[in-house]
Amino acid sequence: MGGDKEKIDKSLDPAVQQMIAKAEKENVATVWDRYEAMTPQCGFGDTGLCCRHCLQGPCRIDPFGEGPKTGICGATADIMVARGLDRAIAAGTAAHSGHARHLAHTMLKMAKGEAKDYSIKDPEKLRAVATRMDIPIEDRSDNEIALDLANAALADFHEKETPVMWATTVVTPGRVKVLSDLGLVPKGIDFEVSEIMHRTLYGVDADAVNLLLAGLRCAVADLAGCYMGTDLSDILFGTPSPVVTETNMGTLKADAVNIAVHGHNPVLSEVMVGVANEMDEAAKAAGASGINLVGICCTANEVMMRHGIPACTHSVSQEMAVMTGALDAMVVDYQCIMPALVTVAECMGTSIVTTMDICKITGATHVDFSEEAASEKAKEAIDIAIKNFSRRADKPVDIPAITTPVVTGFSVEAIVGALTNVDAEDPMKPLIDNIKAGNIRGVCLFAGCNNVKVTQDQNFVVMAKKLLKENVLVVATGCGAGALMRHGFMDPANVDDLCGDGLKAVLTAIGEANNLGGPLPPVLHMGSCVDNSRAVALTVAVANYLGVDTDKLPVVASAAEAVSEKAVSIGAYAVAAGLPTHVGVMLPVLGSPLVTEVLTEKVKDLTGGYFIVDLDPESAADTLLAAIDERRAGLGL
Repeated sequence: MGGDKEKIDKSLDPAVQQMIAKAEKENVATVWDRYEAMTPQCGFGDTGLCCRHCLQGPCRIDPFGEGPKTGICGATADIMVARGLDRAIAAGTAAHSGHARHLAHTMLKMAKGEAKDYSIKDPEKLRAVATRMDIPIEDRSDNEIALDLANAALADFHEKETPVMWATTVVTPGRVKVLSDLGLVPKGIDFEVSEIMHRTLYGVDADAVNLLLAGLRCAVADLAGCYMGTDLSDILFGTPSPVVTETNMGTLKADAVNIAVHGHNPVLSEVMVGVANEMDEAAKAAGASGINLVGICCTANEVMMRHGIPACTHSVSQEMAVMTGALDAMVVDYQCIMPALVTVAECMGTSIVTTMDICKITGATHVDFSEEAASEKAKEAIDIAIKNFSRRADKPVDIPAITTPVVTGFSVEAIVGALTNVDAEDPMKPLIDNIKAGNIRGVCLFAGCNNVKVTQDQNFVVMAKKLLKENVLVVATGCGAGALMRHGFMDPANVDDLCGDGLKAVLTAIGEANNLGGPLPPVLHMGSCVDNSRAVALTVAVANYLGVDTDKLPVVASAAEAVSEKAVSIGAYAVAAGLPTHVGVMLPVLGSPLVTEVLTEKVKDLTGGYFIVDLDPESAADTLLAAIDERRAGLGL
């Protein structure tokens, strides 16, 4: 019985619990085992008080006893912590914007006729984004506009005289002024990342507040990268609209060639979807019922929203999909991919297939993907999976018989479209009226990852339950969305159980106006990590409708189980946008009382946003409700 409790303490997902038990039985080390081997973790690192930014270190500062109070160079705790936080923001910005730059190059190649597997799937969005970027659209072909848009995107990366367009054109006019007055408008996305690396070098910036302001400016560059990534994905692959699908490991099929696409960028996975259909007969010739494509992490979110491809699992439990023994190949692009997958795959007979030059893993099979040969490379990866199926066809597999229905695809365009069926002349009015009436008390965005330090999904589930009962409209992205979908929060059948009366009435009215025969789901799935930009876009639309800035709205955010540096940069740009932003794991900043005070209190006077660090999901939900009520009172609601 104690063993069962231990599995529950690791994950709330019963499918994951089953696979943890199998891993223990077969002596396969997982992320939870590796975490346990690392405990107790370094207290200096936990508080941000260690530094390896030069070769005289590593240095560590003792905040409590009689140990050193500065590093060898004289850096104080404040400097050390601020530098470390800035580097995390820069890394997150580099990841999101690298994703966006990849899409810009894909669009450029497509427009030049060099990448024939790609085309413009949403010409309406192409023209809308081009108009926002002051690119002419009249009497021009889609490819002509796309060529200019791709070049405009690439121009946002380097330092230039004009500010980053994907930063200044996507927020309210009031927010542009706030950011401009504070010097937080980025000069170029890559420029800001590079400057952070320079100013945090040995012997450069040694003023904690100056460092933190630079970090916020880099975070605004991250917003630009995320927004760009969403825009370009929608144009190339289609803007998501609601679709019914399912999630969890029961989506794997014992008699099929099971392929998981994993990572973040849809440039490869979009082609995989089409090619998988073409190669279904080849799979049947190998004795399979066909090809079964599933997703993991944010690549799952991308193909789920656009094609209804089921999500197998997310984030910290990615190894568990391999533990089923039913996965013939995991085809990865980049970001959040554990190197340990290769070791687990060796035990289970799965092939880990890497595809990008920046993400090779020792022991994996590499297929060198390029846009110019996208279909060919996708077929090569799928062929590896078909051959694996032939080898494992008669072997037993362990697929947890657990699935959960999911309604996904809530882009801002889809939300506005649904509201149009309620009020065709003024689509935003029903949403605003219900916020004013209190049927929607506020809005909360759940984002980020799972963290092995937290029972998987627990913080998300506890907080979402409480907020929904208090009539808070909840939207979700990334592996936070993955957590909530696994536990039924994206199944419309659960609205009665999960939502307060006001929110229930709103979701039901919109669902019925759109002929759904019932309500929208309790939580709206808005996409992958970069698609936090969709939540920003929705917030900006509400703010512009009300004629206020985003820092006045009853809108909050939570990275309840954050793990990646990307979550740090997202949280920082949410604060720059003026939102109260919760983090449910400890940020490495407590070693500096000054940095902690700036992030949780002082920055509110500058941007209107601030960090809330609270490891208790119950009290964190209460704090977010109080922040929502404070904003409502400020609006006279």
